[in-house]
Amino acid sequence: MLHYAIVFLVIALIAAVLGFGGIAGAAAGIAKILFLVFLVLFIVALLMGRRSPRV
Repeated sequence: MLHYAIVFLVIALIAAVLGFGGIAGAAAGIAKILFLVFLVLFIVALLMGRRSPRV
C-alpha cells in the first residue's frame, strides 16, 4: 500500500513539473488517500499484534 502511495506521489511530481496540473492533482489526491489507508492499517496491525494471548 505504501509502495503505491509513493508511486502516485512520483507520478504527481513528474506531471507537475511537465505542466499537467489536472493529472498532478489527481495523482496527489490518490497518493494521500493510499497513505491514509496505509497508516490506518499499520496502526490496526500494531494494536492487534500487541494483544497478549488469553490463558
